[in-house]
Amino acid sequence: MATRQLNLGRARTFLFVPANRPERIGKALASGADVIIVDFEDAVAPAEKPAARLALLAWLDANRDERVTVRVNAAGTQWHEEDLQTCRHPGVAGVMLPKAESAEQVEHVHDTSGKPVLCIVETALGIDALAQVAEAPGCARLTFGKLDLAVELDLIPDESDPDELVFLPWRALLVLASQRAGLPAPVDGVFTAIGDAAGLARYARRARQHGFSGQLLIHPSQVTTAAAAFTPSAVDIAWAQSVSRLAQAAGGGVVVLDGRMIDAPVMARAQRILALAVEFGL
Repeated sequence: MATRQLNLGRARTFLFVPANRPERIGKALASGADVIIVDFEDAVAPAEKPAARLALLAWLDANRDERVTVRVNAAGTQWHEEDLQTCRHPGVAGVMLPKAESAEQVEHVHDTSGKPVLCIVETALGIDALAQVAEAPGCARLTFGKLDLAVELDLIPDESDPDELVFLPWRALLVLASQRAGLPAPVDGVFTAIGDAAGLARYARRARQHGFSGQLLIHPSQVTTAAAAFTPSAVDIAWAQSVSRLAQAAGGGVVVLDGRMIDAPVMARAQRILALAVEFGL
């Protein structure tokens, strides 16, 4: 069956599924998530990893969807190379590399699997090597692994910091590295309070405001809320259309809309919103 090619650059929602629970892949796909990440790493105990690989291969032989990617075990672990061989299956659209810390790691994953690489930056070494990782052959996008980074840097994200200000410097570095490497905006880390839809909405909106364009998710119920935060709203589109009309009438000069000055940067933002609206079919 022919499938479309997955556009990792425009994906907004990335939903994890344990590789040892292949029956959940179909449910994850039904959630509407842009990308399904079948997880060989944290979600699978060491003793179960070989069986998890076989389970995924069996599912891929029987099913096909362009949204299926795989998070392999990190470079240097005993499972890494066999994970990469599994990812050569034509049903795997991309590979997520945890603890990405060098261009060599990324290039090896890309060359061995033959697939684009989503790089999780979640260690001090990864932060230090951001430019090299982002510019490595095969790197399709950076993602933020905040939980592991918090442990390594002894950061304390707790209820006293609901806006997670503790992570702002590191998030900014990913946005900057992505822009400098010509990559799509990065993907933010997970929101762990599964039943808190309002909290998730605030979290995802903040990520969008801070330069991210997607989010890692851990439950199908999070997909719709997260996707909305990274999609132009009807209000956004109406504003952008107004700006565009005024800019055209003014021949590119400075204009005023609702008492606010509209100059070249604002016009560029409006054009970006309109382009996204077209891409998302809005």
